Amino acid sequence: MSPAFIELAPLLNSGFIAATVRPMHSDIVDLRSFYSTTLGRLAEHSITMALSSIWATVPNERLVGLGYTLPWLERFGTDTERVFAFMPATQGAVVWPASGPTATALVFDEELPLVDSCIDRVLLVHSLEHAENPRETLNEIWRVLSPAGRVVIVVPNRRGVWARFEHTPFGNGRPFSRGQLTELLREANFTPAAWCDALFFPPSPRRFMMRFHNVLEKAGRRFWPIFSGVIVVEAQKRLYQGVPVVQRASRRVFVPVFSPQGATRLGRRAAEAAPRQVTRS
Repeated sequence: MSPAFIELAPLLNSGFIAATVRPMHSDIVDLRSFYSTTLGRLAEHSITMALSSIWATVPNERLVGLGYTLPWLERFGTDTERVFAFMPATQGAVVWPASGPTATALVFDEELPLVDSCIDRVLLVHSLEHAENPRETLNEIWRVLSPAGRVVIVVPNRRGVWARFEHTPFGNGRPFSRGQLTELLREANFTPAAWCDALFFPPSPRRFMMRFHNVLEKAGRRFWPIFSGVIVVEAQKRLYQGVPVVQRASRRVFVPVFSPQGATRLGRRAAEAAPRQVTRS
């Protein structure tokens, strides 16, 4: 019996693996805390190796990371003309980089603060699985990408073990299969160009299991590639298909934090019901 099965057997028997995954959002504090652990650093390294296999160097590239992409922007954003880290409002934001001008911004993933066709590549990690409307998010990315632009997406694999455990960020949100991701990209006028996978070792925080992560990673790529923890896809912006021009109204409703929701309506009703008093001077 393999060490991976021995480690996962008690969790299977205890009902740890659920049939569905709750669509929870990952907080920026939880994400930073996870990637500071040994398991998080191993996961970061595995995803970095997968990204390196499909990441082509582009001179004077303008790169945007959407979600929690800081570990990979520090690696792949060194030779770019400019790089930005966009963090969804539901996730929160941190200052990055530690030195120099801040390159982070708190954004809505369906309304990016960018003009049309100004970015060469967009990297999504811990983003699409938490999007309220993934298709609208991809449509917005299509808008800001240059004609030769590419989007690189990292999402939890629906068949993988990592999507079943909530003690890692990959256990939150909406996992995808390759077929679902392909259909979603084509609906948003993207053409998938390259695929790869990562996180073949089990998400166990025990040192005994983490010692074998290298062996399990190599074995998983060879013997069980469809059960990877995450799917990585690079897609190219498609221009030859007509795009319907529809004026889209923002679905965001901003409520002032100093005015409790409903208080204004109740106050108006009370004012209308109360008798008016006229003060004479």
